[in-house]
Amino acid sequence: MGDTTAPATGTARALDLTGLHASLTDPVLDAMNFLNEVVSRFPEALSFAPGRPSEGTFATDDLVRYLRAYTGHLEQELGWSEDRVRTQLFQYGRTNGIIHDLIARTLANDEGIHVSPESVVVTTGCQEAMLLTLRALFARPEDTLLVSSPCYVGVTGAARLLDIALCPVQEGADGPDPEAILAGVRRTRAAGGRPRALYVVPDFANPSGASMTVAARERLLEIAAQEDLLILEDDPYGFFVREGSARPTLKALDREKRVLHLGSFAKTALPGARVGYVIADQEVIGPTGGRTLLADQLSKIKSMTTVNTSAISQAVIGGLLIESGCRLRAANAEAIAYYRTNLNTLLEELERHFPDRLRRELGVDWNRPEGGFFLVVDVPFLADTKALEHSARNFGVLWTPMSDFYLDGGGGSQLRLSCSALNPAEIAEGVRRLAAFITEQAARADQ
Repeated sequence: MGDTTAPATGTARALDLTGLHASLTDPVLDAMNFLNEVVSRFPEALSFAPGRPSEGTFATDDLVRYLRAYTGHLEQELGWSEDRVRTQLFQYGRTNGIIHDLIARTLANDEGIHVSPESVVVTTGCQEAMLLTLRALFARPEDTLLVSSPCYVGVTGAARLLDIALCPVQEGADGPDPEAILAGVRRTRAAGGRPRALYVVPDFANPSGASMTVAARERLLEIAAQEDLLILEDDPYGFFVREGSARPTLKALDREKRVLHLGSFAKTALPGARVGYVIADQEVIGPTGGRTLLADQLSKIKSMTTVNTSAISQAVIGGLLIESGCRLRAANAEAIAYYRTNLNTLLEELERHFPDRLRRELGVDWNRPEGGFFLVVDVPFLADTKALEHSARNFGVLWTPMSDFYLDGGGGSQLRLSCSALNPAEIAEGVRRLAAFITEQAARADQ
């Protein structure tokens, strides 16, 4: 007879991980959790790991002021009644957002992007903007998303959650090379795939810090039109120029509505609000010939996910935009100067601790981004999670393994440094600790 023993009372059957979605076993989804766990275990370590903004200018009283600025805008400029304002803040709101007009005005002033407010979808952070956009655009199993390699894990992780095929395109010193992207498009097609869209951060990309030239941006738009490719442009760092001047966004150069522009107020305002947006001004033709905006289609998906973005969060950001005259670049002048100083300090300290001769002897080098929060250091050893833990425990310094950002097995001997969350004195001390760690690891690699 078979075993008739019943499970013990109150004992729940464990779920088999292999029976859950395949993305849950993907190392990309573990990368950030591991990093957060290491940070919590070594709270005294100086951390070059997070790409979050500095908290130096945050003040809790500002939140109340921004809310008042927004409600004052509704009452005094738009003539709303007190009851209508109360409903706007306390109730479920318009699915596509309630500050879309202010965002459109700000983008026109700051970026020369001129779109209808109706084409702006306000999202719960830029991560939701990515998810909505990917879900709407990728309809067939053969639809493929091209990404830079290395690439921000937020978009590759989202693609894996949605079972979207990915095609990595090797990044160059100046970011994604348009001709390499063209080759990737043709390679995808030859393999039976449908190259649907390219995800790109043209300014000071996470993780590499690389930026595309204006000529490369224009060539990319030519290729997109030629190959029927959409471009998902993510632009969180474009304000933070270290040297030279700001370059036009792809969306500002776009004449054929090839570009969906993804944005966030996490770096330029406050991350705690969790407010992002996507400009989706492409027309969609329905089965009966009716025309809508892609933004309206994204709204359908959003209504089944987050329903709407927090009205309170939007009101805080809206008040900040109103206070700045919808000119956020000018309002960020102090932050731009701060991050410029931080990145310059990081580069200077690396040069000081690794002069030319020592750099050549050890096999250490790094790139020199023109702005943003990040740079990449090449080292002569495996910069993996084991090395990171050793660095944190014995040298009191944290960084991010670059291998987490590659789909094709690269980055094993590279580490990413972020300078945004530290002050210049902390950066100097952090590089001193990092140099000691790298020197020790390089000596071990030679043995």
